[in-house]
Amino acid sequence: MTARELWEARLAALATRARTALAAAQSVQELEELRVHLLGRKGELTLTLRELGQLAADERPAAGALANRVRAEVEQSLEERGQEIRARDLEQRLEAEAVDVTLPGRRPPRGHPHPLVLVRQEMEAIFASLGFAVAEGPEVESEWYNFEALNIPADHPAREMQDSFYVEGHPGADEPRGQLLLRTHTSPVQIRGMLAQQRALPVRIIAAGRVYRRDDDATHSPMFHQVEGLLVDRGVSFAHLKGILAEFARRLWGPRAAIRLRPSYFPFTEPSAEVDVWCVFCQGKGCRTCKGSGWIEILGAGMVHPSVLLAGGYDPEEVSGLAFGVGVERVAMLRYQIEDIRLLYEGDLRFLEQF
Repeated sequence: MTARELWEARLAALATRARTALAAAQSVQELEELRVHLLGRKGELTLTLRELGQLAADERPAAGALANRVRAEVEQSLEERGQEIRARDLEQRLEAEAVDVTLPGRRPPRGHPHPLVLVRQEMEAIFASLGFAVAEGPEVESEWYNFEALNIPADHPAREMQDSFYVEGHPGADEPRGQLLLRTHTSPVQIRGMLAQQRALPVRIIAAGRVYRRDDDATHSPMFHQVEGLLVDRGVSFAHLKGILAEFARRLWGPRAAIRLRPSYFPFTEPSAEVDVWCVFCQGKGCRTCKGSGWIEILGAGMVHPSVLLAGGYDPEEVSGLAFGVGVERVAMLRYQIEDIRLLYEGDLRFLEQF
């Protein structure tokens, strides 16, 4: 057997082994290993083709043509087998990841309003039905709006009762002077509401929002919520105040709910009153919640002080006003019999999901 015949026999045997190995390959990784083994720099087919130069010059053209056909066949087989394996892998993955669209979907758990939101929305709806508009104001206020315009001067003892969070900065040029603080009540919105009306009548607004004081115990929080109401018009009397609050209690706790007013003191109202509601838990018989009295304190109220009317731009000789303020947390704790106010802020789903 001549050198050419021997070389061609080796090449044919190599091509046969390559076809068998490619047909048996089951992964892209195996194909890559075969490619390197056959066509790499030190691959079996590459080394065999390099021996072409050892043949006689007149034998090289025919042998080279054969070598090119074998190399092309191997490369084509590698490509075709690779496409088959990739198509098979894709089909298997799609089958494994198939989604049965006929199965019923999984409903995600539905969120729901926080108990404080529920109570605040209910109170706003009650007062809106009585003709009050909802007003808003900034939570960072100047001392003038938070204290002085509400008849609470710098030396007034009420400032000690409302220990405040002061913040750095000063009001804008168009704002009254005074240091900035986190508002201790929503009453500044009453002043802003009156000034915005520009002496137009009536002023009938409620202000709901967050307020801040230095309190932190089982029944107090450094941040809590208030809903305050203001009505300014000609001929407004204490009887109107009592009627509005009595209707509010009936709407909130049912037609049998009753209120009583006890004399009190607030710098921004005169006369002032603490308002109690008939205990809805014991129907006035006396229980742990009402401490045996049959009544529960829920809010403060009174007739707007003349100095506050003047600060709002109204003449107290021509108009009068009533105001009231209720803590949203207070109502929520009574509504849902919650003993510790901190439960409303801890974000414990075991507690919140009950509402």
